[in-house]
Amino acid sequence: MSEKNEKRETGKGGEVALRTYRDKRHFGRTAEPSGEHAPRDTDGEATGDEPSFVVQIHDASTMHFDFRLEVDGVLKSWSVPKGPSTDPQDKRLAIPTEDHPLDYRDYEGVIPEGEYGGGTVMVWDRGTYRPTSHDKQHRAVPFAQALEKGHVTFELHGEKLRGQYALTRFHGREEQDASSGGNAKPTWLLVRTGHRSGSGTPDPRRARSARSGRTLRQIAEQG
Repeated sequence: MSEKNEKRETGKGGEVALRTYRDKRHFGRTAEPSGEHAPRDTDGEATGDEPSFVVQIHDASTMHFDFRLEVDGVLKSWSVPKGPSTDPQDKRLAIPTEDHPLDYRDYEGVIPEGEYGGGTVMVWDRGTYRPTSHDKQHRAVPFAQALEKGHVTFELHGEKLRGQYALTRFHGREEQDASSGGNAKPTWLLVRTGHRSGSGTPDPRRARSARSGRTLRQIAEQG
C-alpha cells in the first residue's frame, strides 16, 4: 500500500472522526456510504498527489450546498446555504457539519424521508485542491494545522469551480444548528479570493450533476 493511500484509509483519528456521521444514520435504510471500508476506485476519486474536494447540492428540509475537503482521511464538511460563489464580493456563510467518509464524494441519490438529512443529493462539482496556506514568514503551513487555527487558503481544480478560495472562522458569531439539537456552531466564511471566474452563484434548481448530468428533479425521480 502506498503512503498516500495508507493516509487516506487511516487518517488522523479517522474512525473517531466518523463516529458522529455513523451515529446519525441507519445504513440499512439509506444508501449513503458507511465509510467502514477503504475508499473505492471510482470515477470521482482524486488522482495524483492533490487531495479531493466535492460540492453537493442537498435538497432536504432546506435547500443548501455541502462543501467538502479531503483532510487527513476524511471529508471536512460545511453547509453553505447560498452555495459557493465565483464572485470575490460574495462572502458565503459556511456552518461546519460532521466529517464524512471519503467515498461520500461520489454519493448521489435520495436519502429516504424520516432519515437524517432526508432528501435529494447531487454531486454538483468535484475535483482536487492545492493547499496554499502560509505563515507570516511565507512558510507553508500544513492544511490541517491551518484549519485548526481558523483560516485556510486553497486553489480548487474542479469541473465548475477553479481558482483561489479561502475559509475563515468568524469569531464572535455562532449559528444555531438544528441537526445537533440546536447547539451553536462557529460560523465560517467561504470566499473567492482571486478574480471573478464565472456567473457568481449557481441556481440549484437548474444545476446539473458533474457526475451524471442529471438535475435534482431527475435524481429524485430516478433515485
